[in-house]
Amino acid sequence: MVHIEKLKFGYTKKQALFRDLDLELQPGNIYGLLGKNGAGKTTLLKIIAGLVFPQSGNCRVNGMETRDRKPEVLQDIYIIPEEYYLPPVKIANFISINATFYYRFDHEKMDWLLKEFQLDKNSKLNQLSFGQKKKFLLAFGLATSSRLLLMDEPTNGLDIPSKSQFRRVIAASLNEDQCLIISTHQVRDLESLIDPVIIIDNGQIIFNQSVESISTHLLFETRKELKENEQPLYAEETFGGHTGIFPNPGNRETKIDLELLFNGVVSNETRINNIFEK
Repeated sequence: MVHIEKLKFGYTKKQALFRDLDLELQPGNIYGLLGKNGAGKTTLLKIIAGLVFPQSGNCRVNGMETRDRKPEVLQDIYIIPEEYYLPPVKIANFISINATFYYRFDHEKMDWLLKEFQLDKNSKLNQLSFGQKKKFLLAFGLATSSRLLLMDEPTNGLDIPSKSQFRRVIAASLNEDQCLIISTHQVRDLESLIDPVIIIDNGQIIFNQSVESISTHLLFETRKELKENEQPLYAEETFGGHTGIFPNPGNRETKIDLELLFNGVVSNETRINNIFEK
């Protein structure tokens, strides 16, 4: 679905954000795109959506360059940005005007999502709270049924019940022919959804593994003491000992800690990636 090859991009000629970046994304997955501030997560989403153009290399969706902004490509892509503007119109009017741009738009799904998020079609978008606006954008994006959905920090502005609601509607709304990419810092909000996990740093993809592969190769455990023959790949001091990432030669199953994984990969990319090559 998404094919990125030798992509180079920078906001200035002297400083490149991406250098020869390669990435393949397939339908039927909810990709978690993780990275530090300034790593280029939002920019990458914009390049995939055709909103920003690479300096060199290719970014194709369904075989077509997104920089060409062809209608047959754009009608199958929907991006929910972290920062957005909504016009002073009623929800019903916004749907009537914009749904026509998405040939797979599902009005029944839209009605269901509005009900789930407790949004009234007669409400004006500019009069909604920040959290309600985010819920509307999520509802509209899911209702487009676009085969490529891009979400930048989708849980920002949502309270705890709404985050649970968000996870539920995502799981219920997506089909096997769709691909969802979520860029987020709120990894604990989305641990149960994200698979595979992609980590970007210094203009490169430094980690790209499925949840199954992570569970097979790594252990996430808290131990009171660290033995000499059981040195972790990465560890943090916590109440009651050390929480760490360990090799998993016995294929034991533990709950993946995405925040710990991210910190471990960024701190020691080579050592952790080498585990997956064995």
